[in-house]
Amino acid sequence: MKKRAVITGMGVISPVGNSLESFWSSLIQGKSGIGWVTRFDVSAMPTKVAGEVRDFEPTDWMDKKESRRMDRFAQFAVAAAKMAVQDAALDLEVLDRERAGAVIGCGIGGVITFEEQKEVLINKGAARVSPFFVPMLISNMAAGHISMAFGLQGPSLTIVTACASATNAIGEGMRLIQRGEADVVLCGGTEAPLTELAFAGFCSMKAMSHEQENPAEACRPFDKRRSGFVMGEGAGILVLESLEHAQARGAHIYAEMAGYGSSSDAYHITSPMPGGKGAARAMSLALTDAGMEPEAIQYINAHGTGTGANDATETEAIKVVFGESAHEVPVSSTKSMTGHLMGAAGAIEAIVCILAIRHGAVPPTINYGEADPNCDLDYVPNAAREQDVDVAMSNTFGFGGHNATIILKRFA
Repeated sequence: MKKRAVITGMGVISPVGNSLESFWSSLIQGKSGIGWVTRFDVSAMPTKVAGEVRDFEPTDWMDKKESRRMDRFAQFAVAAAKMAVQDAALDLEVLDRERAGAVIGCGIGGVITFEEQKEVLINKGAARVSPFFVPMLISNMAAGHISMAFGLQGPSLTIVTACASATNAIGEGMRLIQRGEADVVLCGGTEAPLTELAFAGFCSMKAMSHEQENPAEACRPFDKRRSGFVMGEGAGILVLESLEHAQARGAHIYAEMAGYGSSSDAYHITSPMPGGKGAARAMSLALTDAGMEPEAIQYINAHGTGTGANDATETEAIKVVFGESAHEVPVSSTKSMTGHLMGAAGAIEAIVCILAIRHGAVPPTINYGEADPNCDLDYVPNAAREQDVDVAMSNTFGFGGHNATIILKRFA
């Protein structure tokens, strides 16, 4: 019999806030964290906006020496993990650390370090390249640093499935709990992709927003005027526990993991499968895993990137799965406020779903003003909506055709 997996702690670093309280407050008020890029010169690029994390000081979470040996993506992960462990009131002194692990998603890894050390190599020579270059670059180091920070000796895994990474990580963390292979799993995702090279690459793909006047309006998911996604950065970490472990220590339980589905389009390196068949399969698999009918879902946090193909395809996929009830379920894209955190997107959006359940409110899709006939669902336009949410679904889809969906429910 499968064990039940529950969420007992959460931590978030994001463009709209670096605490659960500020994060939720911004989203529910429809406040955008998207602004003009400040890290590098974008004057020659068609895209000039991003969701940058502000007021993040690594030494608030780790000592200076340690922080200097981590890329920004790993700093975010460790900070969010420490926030989540504190939120869960997890006593590390009594924790069986051989039965505690970490599963972290990351789409890109230490691209900041890569770009900085490339310049060192070109300008100063091979001998000056940092001995920490490789350990700072590789994507698995977020999970590695989290495991080392808390002495977790169970599974330490990294999931790299592009923008589906964090959702896959949370789902696989749930599986570890369900199979009885761990009592506690820190899971989620992290990303810090805002470099000149990465930005230029996405600009060359013509995938990003072309907003030139008002950065807060750059991301318009499901709106006919949408012109592309907005890059973001940050991290979200959840503490998953077996129900028995959480109850034995008297932990506060936010919600329960109910279902997980994963599929591949097997179609194209960047474009979603027409008709949304792969995405629909991930949603259907999650519902089957949860033992639920589509009508049980009261909120969908959409992938909703603000690109023409993704938004229309996801809308089609929801219709395939939900049938006539597709028009009844609220669907919103919080990327309209945070930007697209790529490998970390599914983690902060899982936290959105959990907070929606906790607070009885659905955050909006901001910047929605012109209906697209290909996107005709209830996208909770521009203003949050008070409503009870007992069951929520979160979708993420990534380059390479990766699709992942999780379902969270009120604990009872």
